[in-house]
Parts: sequence; C-alpha cells; structure tokens
Amino acid sequence: MSAPKQPAIAIRGARQNNLKNLDLDLPTGELIVVTGVSGSGKSSLVFDTLYAEGQRRYVETFSPYARQFLDRMDKPQVDAIHGIPPAIAIDQTNPVRTSRSTVGTMTELADHLKLLYARAATLHCRGCGRPVRRDTPQGILAELEERCAQASDPRLVVAFPVEVPRNFGEDEVLRLLEAQGYGRVHARSGRTLEMVQDRFRLNSAGRERAIEALEAALRVGQGRLAVHALGEDGAPLATWKFSGDLHCADCDIHYAEPTPSQFSFNSPLGACGTCRGFGRIIGVDYGLVVPDESKTLAGGAVKPWQSDAYRECQDDLLRFARKRGVASDIAWRDLPPEHRRWVLEGDPEYVNFDASWPRHWYGVKHFFAWLETRAYKMHIRVLLSRYRAYTLCPACGGARLKPEALLWKLGEERLSIHDLMLLPVARCREFFDTLALPGALGQAAELVLDEIRTRLGYLCQVGLGYLTLDRQSRTLSGGEVQRINLTTALGTSLVNTLFVLDEPSIGLHPRDMGRVIEVMRRLRDAGNTLVVVEHDPQIMREADRLLDMGPGPGERGGEVVFFGPPAAL
Repeated sequence: MSAPKQPAIAIRGARQNNLKNLDLDLPTGELIVVTGVSGSGKSSLVFDTLYAEGQRRYVETFSPYARQFLDRMDKPQVDAIHGIPPAIAIDQTNPVRTSRSTVGTMTELADHLKLLYARAATLHCRGCGRPVRRDTPQGILAELEERCAQASDPRLVVAFPVEVPRNFGEDEVLRLLEAQGYGRVHARSGRTLEMVQDRFRLNSAGRERAIEALEAALRVGQGRLAVHALGEDGAPLATWKFSGDLHCADCDIHYAEPTPSQFSFNSPLGACGTCRGFGRIIGVDYGLVVPDESKTLAGGAVKPWQSDAYRECQDDLLRFARKRGVASDIAWRDLPPEHRRWVLEGDPEYVNFDASWPRHWYGVKHFFAWLETRAYKMHIRVLLSRYRAYTLCPACGGARLKPEALLWKLGEERLSIHDLMLLPVARCREFFDTLALPGALGQAAELVLDEIRTRLGYLCQVGLGYLTLDRQSRTLSGGEVQRINLTTALGTSLVNTLFVLDEPSIGLHPRDMGRVIEVMRRLRDAGNTLVVVEHDPQIMREADRLLDMGPGPGERGGEVVFFGPPAAL
C-alpha cells in the first residue's frame, strides 16, 4: 500500500514579472529556502505570487464592510494556486511611524504586563512609601500580637472614626451612636469623632473577642480603625492605624482599584494627562533661548530680546535685575542657579500681566506664554517655532503614565511598570525568572507570568536582549523588526499558516544565526510552512528543501534551476 501523498501548495502557470510560466509543488509543513542571483525572480515567486494570493484569499473571507478597511492585494498573474494557507509576510521594512508603538506593544508584552500589574502588583503610598494593602481582622490581629509582644502586652483601645455630617450636630450623631451601643468617645479632631469599640489586653482577651471587636470596628468605621496602645498610667504609647480598603491609614489617602487600562499609555484612562501618553511635550527649549552661556545678561544672553521688537523686555530684565541683586555683568554659566531660575521663571508672586505688572518680574516663561496668546499672527508663530523643541514631560518624567500607575510595584526590587520598560530585555527576563507570586493570586496570574517569560525568552533567542521594551518601534532597523515579528508569531502559537520571510540573516552576528534557525524550526514543527528568501549558507543547509531560481538575472531568470534537499545539490 503506497504512503499518502504529502499536502503541497500547487502553483500552476506563474507569470508574475519575469517568471517563465512556472509549475511548482511546495510541500506544506516544511522550511523551504529560496535562493538565487539578484533579479532571478525570488521575490516575484515568494512575495508577489505566493504571499499575495494567500493574503488576498484570506481577506476575501471577510464581509464587504470589513474588507474596505483592509489592504487588498492585486491578484497575481498565475493560472491557479491550490492548497495555499493564510499567509503572513515578515520582511525587512519598518512600517511603523507613530511614537505610540514600542517594542513592548509590538511583542504584546505591554498587554501582558498591564494584566500582571493589575492583578499581582503591590500598591505603595505616595505619601509615606509603605505598602498599602487591605487589612483583614485576622491580619490585624496577627500584627497586633507581634507588636504587643515587643511592647510587653499594653492595654489596647480599639476605636473607629465617625465623620459628623455638615447638616448634623455632634449631639445628634452621638445620640444615634449611643442607640447602637457606642457611648464612649476616645478623641475628637475637627468634625471627626473617634468612638471606642472595645478595650482589652491581648493576652487576657480571647481570640474570638479580639476578632469580633476588629470586625465590628471595620464595619461601623467604613473600613477604617485605629488601635491605641496605653501604658499602665493611661498615657498613650503608640497608635496603629488600619484600613480594609485601598487606603493608607497613616496618610489618610484613598486609592482606586487597579485596572489593566490604568497601566497602558495608549488608553485615556492610563495616559499622562499632560503629554497624552507620548512622554514628551512641545515646549520652550531654554537651551535655544540662552544658546551662548558665556554671554552676560547685559551682553544679550537672552536671545529673543535682542531684536528691536522686544528690546523693551531686555530693558525690563536689566532694571529688575538691579532691584533683585542679580548680576548683569557675569556670564550666564557662572550665575547662581536661583538667579538663572529667576530670569527664566520670573518672580514667584507673578500671576498675570494685569495683576502683577509692573510690581513683579514676568520672566522668560511668562513672556512666551504671552506670545502664545498672539499666535494667530504669522510672524509670532515663526518666532515661537525658533525656540520650541520636544522636551521631557514635566508631569510624568517620560513615563507616559499617570502618577497613580507608577505607585504599583512588583518584586523585591519594587519595580514599577515603567522601571521594567526601561530595562534591557535580557535583564527583564532575569527579573521575571526569579519573580515569585503569592499563591493566593491564583492560576490566572501564573498563566500571564508564564507567557511573559516565554516571549522574553524568544526575544533573547534571536539576539534582541539588548533592546528595551520602551524603545520606539520607528527607531528599529529592518532586521530588528523582522526578528521581533518572528518571535511574536512564535508567541501567538499559530498553526497551518504560511510564513514568508525576507533574508532574516541580515544584520545578524554569525553566533546569533543558530538562534534564528531554532525559532524557524519551532514555527515549522508547530505545523506551519516557511518560505524564506535567503543567501546565507548556514540557513540554506538547515532547510528541508532548497529552491534555486535563475539561471541569471532579469530576462535570463524566472526558472527553477534546482528544487530538492540541500544534500542533493
């Protein structure tokens, strides 16, 4: 009985560009390397015929409404192609132009990281820097046992705060609390009453009594309570505050529940409100305003005020400098920092021209703010453009995210999501290899963590361990983009797909070739077909089949010179 025939992509009558009416059967599930001299028809066969037809047929499966939003390729000049799977081209071009795309977003690691941070990160208070967690009665009791053991079992007063509403008097609130059994006030602070829930020594009180008191105090105090430790004479020794919400009891700061969108600079919920998630803003570059730091204030250090149109501003500067005691005959670089800040930002008391002038100095900053109000004039816009540049966002410091997102940290190093984005991929991989999550977080967090480790491992395998996840995609070379797309395809676990690659060896050190070959093998072993245009002997030897186009360039090409295993060449 004969063996079943291996499935293949059957090409009949290919005449695209210089192809000479080719008939060819390419077995699926194999790594096929297409080689030949320049202009022999490699790209015409692989990209203009195979990929174009595979992509065209895939797009045709969508509805007419969806197809209008997709790039549609022209039908290649070929009689017929049978058995072609959906095609993905991974070539050397870098189509990314937006600065919102980074290595993290291209590899989908940013999506996995925001899920991990929303589920597994620890919140740290922006006031005191200590971890903020939801306190439970059992957790509070365990902490009290530890602290009381160090303080020789002091007397404890469990209390909870009650806010007196504006439309109620304190007596009315006290009567309502007394009706519920709370008649003792421990302390008053403004319109806040601190009511006593229970008093005991921890060693003599039973565990059930302590848990019951803590549960009741958290319930009536709306998630907040305080435990006061008293000495034998009743003098206060310490106050320990706790909260059942995302609330720092010591700083009295509430925090919102984390969501994945909060950790994405491409989401309006997470993007910095000042730079809109770009990390940079277009503003006045003071390096252009004072280009020559060897000049003095009197000698024209502030460049925009040296023209006849704004000579009055130069006179104002010198007049206020004399009143302020700022030297006008010393080079700008030698002025004290506070004097330079005064020249650029003006008097702290300056509000606006109508309210502050001529009593207070406006500074360079408010001068340009005044120019902005007149930007409807062409010559003003030209002037502003001379002194504008991209500068680091003053609100987020280039992190792109709102400050609340940076308070959530992972690991013993306490790294925020922006800190991770700044690490090289190799260092990031080491961090996640040693990261241990608490078992209470469940299987979902472990699945996300495993996916992050896998994708970081793929990036290191193809020699991209030196990149940072925050690197903008538009600054990557063609070879880097191709290898990133290769690892992304591997990470998505695609099967029964045709991958078309354009010289993945370009820009690679020979020691990294084996890593790229291993990635291509994994894609093939997963059930995919790889057609690679390549000239590197190392990749050609690893191919299942070698297709040599030629015999010459242009009109003398477009024919199959050899097609078979490399060993038979």
